[in-house]
Amino acid sequence: MHCPCRGKLKLFAASVTFVVLLTWLYLIVGNLENGRSLLLYSCLVEQSDSSYMERDMLEMRMREVVEENQQLRLQLSQSQGAVAQVQDGNYGNQQWVASADTGPEDGENTAEERSNQGGNHSDCVHRPMVEKCELIHVACVCAGHNTSRDVVTLVKSILFHRRNPLHFHFITDMVAHQILSSLFQSWMVPSIQVSFYDADELKSEVAWIPNKHYSGIYGLMKLTLTKALPSDLTKVIVLDTDITFATDIAELWAVFRKFTDKQVIGLVENQSDWYLGNLWKNHKPWPALGRGFNTGVILLLLEQLRRIGWEQMWRLTAERELMSMLSTSLADQDIFNAFIKQNPVLVHQLPCFWNVQLSDHTRSEQCYTEVSDLKVIHWNSPKKLRVKNKHVEFFRNLYLTFLEYDGNLLRRELFGCPSQPSSESIHLQDALEELDEDDQCYDFRRERIMVHRIHLYFLQYEYAPTEDDADVTLVAQLSIDRLQMLEAICNHWEGPISLALYMSDAEAQQFLRYVLASEVLKNRKNVGYHIVYKEGQFYPVNLLRNMALRHANTPYIFLADVDFLPMYGLYDYLRKSIVQLDMAHSKKALVVPAFETLRYRLSFPKSKAELLSMLDVGTLYTFRYHVWTKGHAPTNYAKWRTATTPYKVEWEADFEPYVVVRRDCPEYDQRFVGFGWNKVSHIMELDAQEYDLVVLPNAFMIHMPHAPSFDISKFRSSSSYRYCLTMLKDEFHQDLSRKYGSSALKYLTAERNI
Repeated sequence: MHCPCRGKLKLFAASVTFVVLLTWLYLIVGNLENGRSLLLYSCLVEQSDSSYMERDMLEMRMREVVEENQQLRLQLSQSQGAVAQVQDGNYGNQQWVASADTGPEDGENTAEERSNQGGNHSDCVHRPMVEKCELIHVACVCAGHNTSRDVVTLVKSILFHRRNPLHFHFITDMVAHQILSSLFQSWMVPSIQVSFYDADELKSEVAWIPNKHYSGIYGLMKLTLTKALPSDLTKVIVLDTDITFATDIAELWAVFRKFTDKQVIGLVENQSDWYLGNLWKNHKPWPALGRGFNTGVILLLLEQLRRIGWEQMWRLTAERELMSMLSTSLADQDIFNAFIKQNPVLVHQLPCFWNVQLSDHTRSEQCYTEVSDLKVIHWNSPKKLRVKNKHVEFFRNLYLTFLEYDGNLLRRELFGCPSQPSSESIHLQDALEELDEDDQCYDFRRERIMVHRIHLYFLQYEYAPTEDDADVTLVAQLSIDRLQMLEAICNHWEGPISLALYMSDAEAQQFLRYVLASEVLKNRKNVGYHIVYKEGQFYPVNLLRNMALRHANTPYIFLADVDFLPMYGLYDYLRKSIVQLDMAHSKKALVVPAFETLRYRLSFPKSKAELLSMLDVGTLYTFRYHVWTKGHAPTNYAKWRTATTPYKVEWEADFEPYVVVRRDCPEYDQRFVGFGWNKVSHIMELDAQEYDLVVLPNAFMIHMPHAPSFDISKFRSSSSYRYCLTMLKDEFHQDLSRKYGSSALKYLTAERNI
């Protein structure tokens, strides 16, 4: 392009160059003063155990620095663009991306990226960013327990940066549906909608395609999105579950504005040599355009895809290629690439920073010059964090930041954007308004109505019902300081187990690593681990028990504590007792007598006779006889020593045995948090419902020693704690009387006679 003002060209170029130098100087000073945003990301990882206030400050400061640096890079990019325009006299010819601008909504492309893409860079045409409250739609295919965990990290990274309402669309199997629906319902993030679509109803669409990819049939599900998603949904961002966002997803949503009239699919070029066919001898990939495209991040214009007959077109492509290829190796990606090679005009090539692919055979490092320019990290390898890359530590820290980030901090409002509150949030707000903040026991009452985030079946879970309908699940709860008990319990109890674990996001990852490193635990699939994320001041013991109880899958449950070891063979003994005592047609609570040892190392008794010998020599004791005799005295240990048949006992005040009951028993009262009266109140209600308390003559469990819990220490040291517990007990008695009438008066009388 010829410039008529050639006489002033050198002066203009010198002026712009001077602006560039000043901008660089300002950028360097800003970085020295404020610290790099990368360091702040690392701080978030290193400070995962710091207080919420410190993390909020870090988060706020990080956002400020990132935004400041982005603005500075924008100024620099504009100045460099102006210099390039003067020096070259033109913007170059676009090869793939047909739109004429790469506006600031995409971030600022480096010179290398513009060269690689052949992209035009215009500083004169700036299309608007996404509207402030525009709803952004995101779709994922998610199946199974492990993938459900991955989705949570992806969602955290999106929520951390987002400034727009979001609607997540999940194509799930039954397992992922249960996990994610419970998670989002309890998470209660404002301005978030979630929809689920049954993958089983879509399997017939792709089941005919032979597929060698490790993701199985679910790796083909993206092909069905035009059919699976609502017909009035016009566009959607489609993501793999192993994606981490480092920017606001609205920037990616804005790229839709750059599509030409013919473009319907947005993809990033594949960063491996897979489709070049040179990875090994006789390697024959599916056909692709050049290096092909990666389907970890896709922009789909659903309306236009339906209009051009996408479903018929990809089917014809797959049928044709399968005649020679026999099966897919990379699932939907092979079919997408074969389709695009036949229809290249339909694809819009995204800048590579929207899908930086990390696996063994990628060239992701050629995609960028500065890691701070990256938008999306794709851990597209089964080995995940063990890939090789010169910046892998940065990528790993970014990933770990969101993996262990406290999801409670993401419950922030989008101010200025109207949203429809969920029924759960409305109920919570109504309950909060009924509380008196001047009440001395306000904190206790607040805990009762608190909604905790819940991640059901955190690990792989498998259970097959027994034929006799007498199966029983051990139900318990724990925090991270009791993890060491899990292996021993699994060695003593071969039946199903349901555990509620009270943990922070970071502790949940420690727990995951602990299980995967244990030969005993990682091979046990009939243990349901349900994470209840930490929030509030007190340990929500009865909420945890209820969570484990609700997700037991057997007709009967053994209500235990995690610091007890059941006797060897107790599982089989309980199943036989359930049948013999006809628990299916009677209201019984089978009492398992509790004992304790003060020794950290114990030769566990293999029979009742051996246990009685250990009692006689003082190696074992009846549980809590030193400090709380009333809790188990009604078990009648003297009678148990010689009993050969089950015997009935009567309820007494403060009785709190460990029992086997039907799964439809009353739940625990959640007003009791921390220490005190959590089991006592439950046994009292069983008695109010006329359950017979029956002691099993050949069953026992032994409490193992451990340090006192934090809550028992608070109970012993705080008079306010003890006062509030008394108040809660009185209110429980009143509620029991209203619920069960005059027959419940005996509990109040028994309390007053103590």
